[in-house]
Amino acid sequence: MKKLTPYAAFASSLTLALLSNYLHADSVISKETSDDDIYELVVTGAYVKEATAVAPTQASLRSTEPQSMITRDFIELAVAPTAEYSRIVNIAPSLSGDSANGPGLSETKTTLRGFSDDQYNITFDGIPWGDTNNPAHHSTSFFPGTTIGGVVVERGPGNASNLGFATFGGSINLFSKKPADELGGSIFASSGNWATHLLGASFETGRDKEFHNTAIQLNIQQINSDGYLSLNSVTSNNYMFKLTSDVTDNTVLTVFSTKNDIKYASPDNSSGPTLAQIALYGNNYSLNNDPTSFNYVGYNYSHKQTDFSYIRLESDWGNGWNSDNHLYTYAYDNQTISSTDPTGATAPGTKAGPKGNKDIPGIDKQNAYRVYGDIFKLSKEFSLGIARVGFWYETSDTDRHQYDLDLSLGLVPDPRETKPAPVQYPSVLFDQKSKYNTLQPFAEFEWKATDSLTVTPGVKTVSITRSVDAIVNQTTRLPEDASVDYNTTLPYLTVNQQLGDNLAAYAQYAKGFQIPDLKSFYITDPTKNSSEPQLSTNKQIGIVGKAPSITWDFDVYNIDFTNKYVSNGLSGSDAAYINVGGVTYKGVEGQLTYVIGNGFSVYTNGSINQAKSLTTDKTIAHSPDMTAALGMLYDYGSWAGSLIYKRTGEVHQTEYDPTNPTAFDAYKTPAYDNVDLGIAYTLANLQGGIKRLKLQANVFNLLDSQQVTSISTGKTALYDQYLHQAPRSFQLSMKADF
Repeated sequence: MKKLTPYAAFASSLTLALLSNYLHADSVISKETSDDDIYELVVTGAYVKEATAVAPTQASLRSTEPQSMITRDFIELAVAPTAEYSRIVNIAPSLSGDSANGPGLSETKTTLRGFSDDQYNITFDGIPWGDTNNPAHHSTSFFPGTTIGGVVVERGPGNASNLGFATFGGSINLFSKKPADELGGSIFASSGNWATHLLGASFETGRDKEFHNTAIQLNIQQINSDGYLSLNSVTSNNYMFKLTSDVTDNTVLTVFSTKNDIKYASPDNSSGPTLAQIALYGNNYSLNNDPTSFNYVGYNYSHKQTDFSYIRLESDWGNGWNSDNHLYTYAYDNQTISSTDPTGATAPGTKAGPKGNKDIPGIDKQNAYRVYGDIFKLSKEFSLGIARVGFWYETSDTDRHQYDLDLSLGLVPDPRETKPAPVQYPSVLFDQKSKYNTLQPFAEFEWKATDSLTVTPGVKTVSITRSVDAIVNQTTRLPEDASVDYNTTLPYLTVNQQLGDNLAAYAQYAKGFQIPDLKSFYITDPTKNSSEPQLSTNKQIGIVGKAPSITWDFDVYNIDFTNKYVSNGLSGSDAAYINVGGVTYKGVEGQLTYVIGNGFSVYTNGSINQAKSLTTDKTIAHSPDMTAALGMLYDYGSWAGSLIYKRTGEVHQTEYDPTNPTAFDAYKTPAYDNVDLGIAYTLANLQGGIKRLKLQANVFNLLDSQQVTSISTGKTALYDQYLHQAPRSFQLSMKADF
C-alpha cells in the first residue's frame, strides 16, 4: 500500500499520536503522528520503558491546545472491564464524574473544566455523536470499554476542522481498536461485586495480503449485574464489526458497525434517595419489591437499543492531494416505564384517575432518533504548508413522547401500545417529532512559518435549522409546528513552536459554539427566539516536554462563555429565549509521568478550576474547583500494576439565588477521593494454542470512600435527593489470546 500523506499536526490530529494503535507489552511508539496516519504508527520490536510508553495521560509535542492521550494499555490495567468512556477519561486533569451503581453499571455525566456533558463534544473515530434534543450523551449506550482502543481529551475547540455541536467546551475523542496483522482471537471474562459478570470474545482474521490487505475484527460481549443500588439490575449486550482494506494502491476503506442492547431497572428520576430514605434503607436505596410503592421494581425499567456505523474512504490522489470521507449513521431508541416520584413527595393517585385514589402514577417515555451524516475533508500540500477544506453535513429525525399511566392497573407488553386515544392533555404530557439539519463548511491553512514554527488560521461557518412538529408539545401542552435557523461564523488561530527535540510551546485563540437546546421550542412561538447560538472565546497557552524518563505538560486557560440561552421570563405569546450573560472559566492544568526504573513509574496531574457567572459573580453549579491525581505504575516481565488516587474538588450543587443566598453554601459538597488498584500477571505460550493468558485483579474505591457526589433539590428540603460514591468493589478478570 502506498503510504497516505498525513494531514499535518493540527489540534484534533496531533492528539492521537499515541492512541488508536492497540499498544501491546512488546511494543512502543517511536514517533508522533496525526489522526489521518493513526494506523501507520512506527513500533519497535523491543520494549523500552520510556515515559511516553507508560504515561496514563500525556500531550503531544505537536499539540496546539491542552490534551490528555490515554492508551489501551492503561485502560486494560487500571479501568474496570465493565466500564465505558466516562471511567476511562476520569483520570485526566479537569475531568470528574462518578457512577453511583458501580463502575460502568449506570450512566455517568462527566464534567470537563466545569462544562456539563452537553457543552463539549464526544466523537468516535472522528464522528461527533449525541442526543438530538441537546448534544448530551448516554455513556453506557453505545461503546463499552472493551471496544475502545484509546481516548484523547481535547480541552479546547481545536481548529476549524474540529466538528460537533458543542466545540464550546472541548472534545472527548474515542477510537476503535486497530485490526491485528495476524490471525487470532481472545476470550475474556470478569466477575465481581453485586453479581457482576462480563463474558466476551474477539476474533481477528489478520491481514490478507492476497486480497487487498483486508483485515476483519469482531467483538461480542455481555454484562450482567445486580448493581450496587438496590434492585438496579443491568443486562447489556454489544456486537462490533470492523473491516479495513486497501481497495487500491492509494485508497483505504474502513467499515465499522456496532450494536448495543441494554436493559436496566431504575426510576426515570435516578437522582438518588432522600435523607429520610437513606436513614431507613441506606445510601444505595433506589427500588423495592412493594407493589404499592412508587419505588416498586416492576414499575421502573428501561430498554435501550443503539447502533453506530460508518464507511470511511481515505485517498491519496498524488501531487499532495488527499481526501478523507466518513459516511455514517447512528440511532438511539429508549423505551422507559417509570413511576413519577421515587422520593415520596407525591401522594398516590394518577392524573388520569379520580382524585383521592391510591393508584401509582407513572409514565410511558420514548426517545427515539436516527441520525445520518457525512464528513468530507480535502487537503493539499504546498511548500509553505497544508491547506485543508471540507464540510460536515448532518440530519436527524426524532420521535419523543411521554404518556401518563396508572401503573397499578398492570403493564402492557409494548409501552408504545399505551398511547391514549384521542391524543390530548392531560393523558399526554407530550407527543413530539423534531428534526435538525446542519451544514458546517470549514477552511484552514497550516503554515510552516519556519522549520520549528507552525501557525494555523482557519474559519468555520455554522448553519443549523431546528424544527418541531408536535401533536402535543412539551411544557405548553399545545400543538406546535415551528422552525428556527441558527447561524454563526467561528474564527480559529493556533500556534505550535518547537523549542528543541524534546520541548514545545503552543497557543490558541478560538471561538466555540453550542447548538440551542430543544427546550427553546417549548413555548408558544419559537420563531421569537434569538437565532444566535451560545458562544465561547478560548484563549490558552501551554508547554510540553518529553525525555526518555519523563513526559510533562502545563497549560493556562481563559474562556469567556457569552450569549447564554435563557428564558426572558415572560409567558404566553411573549415568551422567548434570548442571549443574556454567561460564564468565565479560568484555570491551570498539568500532568507528569516519571520513570524511576526497574519497572516503576510515578504519575501525577492536577488542575485548579474556576467557573463564575457573569451575572452573579458566583461559582456556577456542578463545577469542581480542582482535580488531582497521583499514581504508581509497575510493568516488568510478567507483572504489571497500577495504584491511582483521584481527588475531585468541592462543588456547589445549586446556582446562586440572590433571594435565597444561604442555600448556595448549604448545598456545597466537599471534595471526595477515590483510589483504584490493579494487578496483572501474564503467562505466555501455554498449551492448547494459548499465546498469552492474563490474570488480573482490580479493586475500585480501595479506601471505601462514600461521600456525596450529587444533590438534586426537591419540592422542599425533605425531598432533596443524594447520590454517593459506590463503596469498595473488586473484579477478577482473565483474558486468553489465541
